[in-house]
Amino acid sequence: MDRTEGFGVYIDRTLKKVQSTFLQVFAENNIDLTIEQWVILQRVHLEGKDASQADIAKSNFRNRATTSRVISGLCKKGLLRKSRFRDDQKRYKLVITEEGSALIKQVMPLILDLRKVSTLGITEEEFEIFYKVLDQLWENFDQYEGRS
Repeated sequence: MDRTEGFGVYIDRTLKKVQSTFLQVFAENNIDLTIEQWVILQRVHLEGKDASQADIAKSNFRNRATTSRVISGLCKKGLLRKSRFRDDQKRYKLVITEEGSALIKQVMPLILDLRKVSTLGITEEEFEIFYKVLDQLWENFDQYEGRS
């Protein structure tokens, strides 16, 4: 048997378990967010006043259409505001509203707890190897996609 057989199934299974656990915790705490909305809201928070829609799409490996749809949903919920940069009218600037900031403060302790639980029984060295393997898989497939 090829030692790589089925590793995609394990990655997919793990991702689905992570996502379902996050959504369960969100639901139990009356947090009306999808995983993608949380990721983008947090990313905008981390980027601060320089957060642009294009940069958020790149940093989350999503296309512009998907990112735009998620951002529109966050704006409708009153968690983000969208405007143009003064010096670049072609780019959208994203700003977290007070409601968005309050939600981040509510959600972060839950996220930190989930992160802590996720690494139980895994040493720091093992986790570093895990990241290294994921990065190498990414690199290998990225190079493959570039082949003609």
